[in-house]
Order: sequence, then C-alpha cells, then structure tokens
Amino acid sequence: MTMPVIFEWLYQFPMRAIYLAIPLAPLLGALVAGLFGWKLKEKAHWAAVPGVAVAFFLAVFVLFDVLAGNTFYGDVYTWGMVGDVSAHVGFQIDRLSAMMMVVVTFVSLCVHIYTIGYMHGDPGYARFFSYIALFTFSMLMLVMSNNFLQLFFGWEAVGLVSYLLIGFWFTRESAIYANLKAFLVNRVGDFGFLIGIAAIYKYFGTLDYATVFARVGELAQTTVQIIPGYEWSLMTWIALMLFIGAMGKSAQVPLHVWLPDSMEGPTPISALIHAATMVTAGIFMVARMSPIYELSTTALSVVMVIGAITALSMALVGLVQNDIKRVVAYSTLSQLGYMTTALGASAYAAGVFHLMTHAFFKALLFLAAGSVIHAMHHEQDIRKMGGLRKYMPITYVTSIIGSLALAGIPPFAGFFSKDAIIEAVELSHTPGAAFAYFALVVGVFLTAFYSFRMFFLVFHGQPRMDEHTRHHLHESPWVITVPLVILAVPSALAGLLYIEPMLFGPYFADAIRVLPEHDVLGHLAEEWHGVLPFILHGLQTPTLWLAVAGIGLSAFFYLVRPDWPAAIASAFRPVYVMLDRKYWADEFNNLVFAKGALGIGRLFWKVGDVKLIDGSLVNGTANLVGRIALLLRQVQTGYIYHYAFAMIIGLFALMTYFLIIQG
Repeated sequence: MTMPVIFEWLYQFPMRAIYLAIPLAPLLGALVAGLFGWKLKEKAHWAAVPGVAVAFFLAVFVLFDVLAGNTFYGDVYTWGMVGDVSAHVGFQIDRLSAMMMVVVTFVSLCVHIYTIGYMHGDPGYARFFSYIALFTFSMLMLVMSNNFLQLFFGWEAVGLVSYLLIGFWFTRESAIYANLKAFLVNRVGDFGFLIGIAAIYKYFGTLDYATVFARVGELAQTTVQIIPGYEWSLMTWIALMLFIGAMGKSAQVPLHVWLPDSMEGPTPISALIHAATMVTAGIFMVARMSPIYELSTTALSVVMVIGAITALSMALVGLVQNDIKRVVAYSTLSQLGYMTTALGASAYAAGVFHLMTHAFFKALLFLAAGSVIHAMHHEQDIRKMGGLRKYMPITYVTSIIGSLALAGIPPFAGFFSKDAIIEAVELSHTPGAAFAYFALVVGVFLTAFYSFRMFFLVFHGQPRMDEHTRHHLHESPWVITVPLVILAVPSALAGLLYIEPMLFGPYFADAIRVLPEHDVLGHLAEEWHGVLPFILHGLQTPTLWLAVAGIGLSAFFYLVRPDWPAAIASAFRPVYVMLDRKYWADEFNNLVFAKGALGIGRLFWKVGDVKLIDGSLVNGTANLVGRIALLLRQVQTGYIYHYAFAMIIGLFALMTYFLIIQG
C-alpha cells in the first residue's frame, strides 16, 4: 500500500522511536495534566489531547507502514534480569496490533475532544484528563506487547485506571460501590489469567510470544494433572486459564456483573471503557493467542458457549432497562458475547472485525447518550424524555446511524461484522455451535428491538420531561457534536470498506493462525463475490429480517401503542422481574461471596484472633506465667526451717539420682 505523502517525512526517524512515541505521548499528557492540573485547571486538555492526537497520527503511519510489509518484533528496553530470564519492554507490530492501535487512539481522541465540553465546570476536570490519557497509554502497552509480562502489565493497568475512572465522582456512594465491584470481579478473572501465564512459563521456559507460539506444536500432546489422577491437556488448561482473564476484562457471564455498574463514571469514560479499551482487551488477547486456542477444541467450545450465553442473556436484560446508559451498556455485553462466540468458532478475524466496527458505533451511541444527558440536565431515565429530535438534530441523526449499525442493518458497519459472525458459527463443527447459532440469531431480533426502543423513547413521541427542562433544551456545543459526526462516518462505512480485506483477504494472515479443519472463514470466502452480493445474500437469510422485525415491533409498541409494553410486562410479571433483577446475579454474589467472605472473616476473627491468638497465645501465655508464679509464691514463705527442709529434700533427691545413674 502506498504511503500518503503526509507521512513520508516520518521515515527520517528510527521506527523504534516512533513505536515508543505512540504509548509515551499519551503518558506524557497524563503526567502533565495530573501533576500540573492544579495550575492548568480547565486548560488541562491542552496537555492530554495533543498527546493522544500525536499517538493517533503515528498509529495511522504505522498501519500504512505495516500494510506495506514492514512488521516489527523485538525488545526496546530491558528493565530486569534474573538468571536467564529477562523482563523487558518489547513490541510486536503486525497487522493485528496496528489495527488495534489505530482504533484505540481514534476513539480515545474523539472521547478526549468530547470531554472538553462534557466535563466543563467539573472540579475534577484536570484529574479526569489525566486518567483517560493514562487509560489510553495502558491499552496501547497491552496491544503492542510482544511478551506475556508486558501484556499482564497493560492488563492490570487498564484495570487500575478503570477503577479510578468508574469511581471518579468519589463522593457518591454508588460510584465507590461500582469501582470496588469492578476491581474485585476483575481480580477473580486476573487470578486465572496469572495462572495461565505461570503455566506458560513453567512449560515453555519463556514469556515471549514468538518462542511460545513456535513451540506449541511440540507440547500439543502434553498432559498435566491438575487434580491427582485426572489428565488434562496442557493447551486446554492454559487456554481456559487465559480465558478466565478474558471473561473478567471482556465481561462474559458470570464475570459480567461489573460492567453495567461502571455507568457510575462520567459518560466519556463509559464510551472509552465499552468501545475501544478495557472490554476489548480480552477479545484481542484470545485472538493474539490463536496458536494456543487452535490446539484445544475443548477450550474453543467453552469460549463459544460462554459467548453465546452472554450474547442472548444480556440482550434479554437490555429489553427492560430504562437508564439510557444502561441500555447501551447491556448492548455492549451482548455484542461482546458475539465477538467471543466468533473466537470460539475459530473465526478470530470476524471477532476482531466486529471489535473494530463495534468500537465506532458503540462510542457513538455512548457519546450521543451523553449529549442527551447533558441537554436533559443529567436526567438519564428514557421514560422522562421524548421528542428530542426537534431540539437536537445532530445528536438525532448520529444516534440513528449508531442504532442502525448496532441493529445490523445494511449498509451500516454492524451488519457486515455481525452477519459474518453468524454465518461463521453456522458453519462451525465445534461442540456447542448449534446452540450458539440459535442464541446469536435470537439476539439479532432482541438487539434491534431494545436499541430502537431507546431511540424511539428518547427522540420520538411526545415530550415527557418537566417544563423547565423542556424550555432549556438545545443541541450540545460543537466539542460534543463534532466527535459524534466523526464517529458516525466509520459507523456507516467501516464494514462496507473493510470486510473483504479483513475477513476474506490476507489481512490477518501472519497475525492469526487457524487450523484447516477450523477455517470457517475460509469456507465463507469460497462464497464471497463482493459487498453487494453479500448484502443480497443477507436479504435471503432470517437474520436481517429479524432485525427489521425488531425495529418494526419496537416502533409499534412505543409509537403506535405505548400502553402495550406495560400490559405485557404485567402479564408476564415473573419474567419481567427476573430480567429487571438481572437474573438475581448481584443478589447471589452478595449473599454467597460478599456475605460469605464476611462470615469467614468473622469466623477467623472470633476463633482465630480472639480465642486462638489473643486468648491462647497472647493472653494465654500471660495467664500461664501468672498461674506458675502463683504456685511458686506458695513456696516462698520466709521461714528458715521451710527453706532448710527444701534443701534437705533437694539434696536427698540429687543423691538418689546420682546413685541410680552410677548403679
């Protein structure tokens, strides 16, 4: 691919310096905004935004360079060595990481610009810019890494910064609860992730990707005894442990419970977490580890089934949500399920393609939701909105583009990536594929229904807000609407432009490995005849018509007969309550894990601390010394004849002892 002229002058710099500059530019912006925020105040964006802009500009240059055939794999800095084991910062710059770098920096730049308007007047303005720039740095270190240690560093860093961002408004009790919940749930997943990395080091003797991937064939038949007497495939064990980490970061059932509560953070960070950074880390990691997953059908099956369950169950919960941000949040959970299912079907390219298209339209939907919240004076209940299209035309148009992309209507981006996943799963022979196909197809209808339920309730119908709010309704300022317009372009066109090279071309040829017997996208490629035939084929499948039916039914319920949804919810009260309570997952976790942990802690306190340590060891020792002293005190009478008697008895005892020994 020909390099644009605008980038040509960059070739005078060493490529390693450019690779380093991509993550370091947002890190520098984060440090300046964080350390000098007290001085910069509402000008802190001048530190963070240029850093991310530089990272995006350089990431685009690197993508063109990689597409021209210039990849990179190597270490740039060694910061520690123990024996033969070195801990180093290294980069793997190939087509997968280059694409991720562009997506992360592009969405992050849009969010940074949007934040200027959305967070204006907030006392934590500078702190917020420091956090989101640091978030971008962490994600870039993750996707650019060439070894598991650096991957783990980026993995934990995005978790840490998400904790800070979700609890950004730390005076709210709900925000503190949400960030602790996210932190703890991710620690569960990260524990499994760390076990997987430890197993890799134990059996491969290295943490470098290239060495590990080159040797997976040698250890493909190796077994381990996790439970004595039961043999496990080493590849299955490693793949499952790594996937537990992905379940936490990418919010798969049952480690999904933190993601809806992350809405407690400001809307810009909701867009950044849900679109291009933290939740996509797990999807990226599994795609990167494709050489390992391809050697375990069991692991692929688990990945596929977990993804399908997440896609279907979270779409159902999205039907009953009334908070505008939570509707979009549950759509994120469901779409992450689609991506995960694609990974389980060995359609890694389709999963990553959907990751890319989803990043654009999900960031668009979140930022559009933030625009609505900003105009509604921070009201988030969609039942108290309505008729906003007259007041917010730019937000309205961009929202309908994002909603159509999410619903999977051609020619918008979501149609191509979602339809490719469903077609790939239908062709898969991995155990669980039939269930996964059913779940994804039903999910198409549900996704279209709940996304347009939100759209119609917010922008159509009669206004339902109070008179004061209605009187002050207006379109958001340009720093909010410009990122919406920018994100609307790839939300509409990315699928159309990139489906052929990314799914049916050689784009991921070197970055992703698929065994011939698992190559479902290869079978799809045999039927590929271009974008237009792909759309025409979609017209002949139930998937597209289910999406259209979901939009139509939503329009009927919320525009023609708005009294029906409440009547249906009343008629099916048990089902509605189950979905409204999110399958009682939070109640179960609170009862079993939270209260269980408190109970165990109380047991250790009362038995271990109070009775054993304090009662027996600390106070018990003192009591024992006191009792001995009390006994010995009886001997100290002060009478000479008592002491003389004791000396005689003692002398007699010693003589008896020595006589016995001599005898």
